[in-house]
Amino acid sequence: MWDFSIGGALAMMARTMPFIVLRMAVYFGIAIGYVLVTGTGAGVGYGVGGFGDEGFQANSTLWGGVMGFGIFGAIMYWAREYILYIVKAGHIAVLVELIDGKPIPDGKSQITHATAVVKQRFVQASVLFAIDQLIKGVIGAITGLVRGILSILPLPGVRQVSGILHAFLRVAVGFIDEIILAHAIRTRSTDPWGSAKEALVLYGQNYKIMLKNAAWLAVIVYLLSFVVFLVMLAPAALVVYLMPGAWAAGGFVFALLFAWSVKAALLEPFAITCLMQVYFKTIEGQQPDPEWEARLEQMSSHFRKLKARITGGVATPAARNGEIA
Repeated sequence: MWDFSIGGALAMMARTMPFIVLRMAVYFGIAIGYVLVTGTGAGVGYGVGGFGDEGFQANSTLWGGVMGFGIFGAIMYWAREYILYIVKAGHIAVLVELIDGKPIPDGKSQITHATAVVKQRFVQASVLFAIDQLIKGVIGAITGLVRGILSILPLPGVRQVSGILHAFLRVAVGFIDEIILAHAIRTRSTDPWGSAKEALVLYGQNYKIMLKNAAWLAVIVYLLSFVVFLVMLAPAALVVYLMPGAWAAGGFVFALLFAWSVKAALLEPFAITCLMQVYFKTIEGQQPDPEWEARLEQMSSHFRKLKARITGGVATPAARNGEIA
């Protein structure tokens, strides 16, 4: 059915508890930040609305909440590079060492150790972020290839099925880009761009196994996320009730936020740990297939950009600046 060990993944997550605690602090902090800033915006809007009638006050409260939500969202958009660099990549670095049977420190020193490992591979957060964005583009091209194969099959309703499958695969491959980064960390290459290229080719030539397991994990993760969402509806509705001028849609939005924070803090690292088990076991002893490299180069402009950054282990000026265009 699937090729990963749930028990093994949970055991590794338990050994990286400092990072689990860090992820919980970061992602739950983000969710609470959205609630507080949205509530502040709604409060300001409610106060301004006091100068008008009830309809005006209701509208100003709504728009105040929307503006607060949008402002905090813009702040988190700019912070995403550093979350990837410190939280996600650091956790991956520790998990890689666990999979390879290497000893890791406990407590806060685990986070310090992992941060040092990441900085050795990716000197700047912008470089890691640029690589991550290109990886996402290449993986998207591979899932597009799967959809293309389905669309040419002479079967009734295949177009509708392929559209649904493609949407599902886009969800499933959301975990895979970090597996490619894990390979770059594991190989300890001085050229992260070259290591990412190698990892993508190895992924491409094993895409059936990887997509199958990613699909199973997507089902598990999103079913659990839905359960969390249902559980969070009641406290989220209470938060909305306490806000001025009860925002009807707020309970739904806040429940989604809290479910997302649980997914990002606990469920995503579980899925990534499972996929790392599958990926490293599958590619063991394999070499990148030149035919797959040529295929990726032909069908993905992101892959061509990635190859253009490889200069014998030294990143180009554009790579050092983290540009991806």
